[in-house]
Amino acid sequence: MLDPERYLPAVCDLVRTVAHREIMPRFLSGQYARKVDGSLLTEADLATQSALVEGLTRIIPFPVMGEEMSKEEQQRLWQAGDSGLWCLDPIDGTTNFIHGLPYFATSVALMQHGRSVLGVIYNPVSNELFSAVAGKGAWLNGQPLPLKRHVPRMCDAIAGVEIKWLSGKLPARLMSVAPYGSQRNLGASTLDWCYVAAGRFDLYLHGGQKLWDYAAGALILQEAGGCMSTLQSPQFWQDVVWTRSAVAALDPGLFETWQKWVWANR
Repeated sequence: MLDPERYLPAVCDLVRTVAHREIMPRFLSGQYARKVDGSLLTEADLATQSALVEGLTRIIPFPVMGEEMSKEEQQRLWQAGDSGLWCLDPIDGTTNFIHGLPYFATSVALMQHGRSVLGVIYNPVSNELFSAVAGKGAWLNGQPLPLKRHVPRMCDAIAGVEIKWLSGKLPARLMSVAPYGSQRNLGASTLDWCYVAAGRFDLYLHGGQKLWDYAAGALILQEAGGCMSTLQSPQFWQDVVWTRSAVAALDPGLFETWQKWVWANR
């Protein structure tokens, strides 16, 4: 039986090394291309993905699925990797990376049977490495998460909210009668999950993330003691794989109140 904890140090070392070798020397270069779907792509994305694919298969020879692969290849790898699959986002927050905003990260998850069992997310600018192993806990640079357990009143809570992918009446309700005190949208979903897990954000809402956006981050929040669902299902890990919404909070009581409000205002 696979023991994910055994491989965590090697994955952390690999992600740190690749980020400082392939990402940071290209930070602030400003050079990019635009993909078919309109999102941005840099040389750093491709170089990082290539280096991680090579390194991860040396750690465990499972298929490796990355954001910068074709949809056909991603689906083929997903089907082939039920018993073991690496899922990675070389640079989440590429727009931030291009514009010099220091909120971007490399994300790697090890998945089995549709669920993550190991997750690593690294911001090379802040040198913050978030990690988790299923059933073993979550950490920031080796310190257990969350960093704090202060539970605010809902009206004082800080919410990480991405409005762009929400539909129905929910965006208008969030703009007019949101129940929280303050809202943030920093442009890198992988780090947003980690900020909830650390206690920096109290609440989280996103209308639709790709697999590589949530694979590592959702595990990190889960192992920090947080709660999550989607906009359609109370069972986060059982909803649609390729584009999955997220409703989350670190504190279970706050999550219950938040989820009820969100679902009532969909």
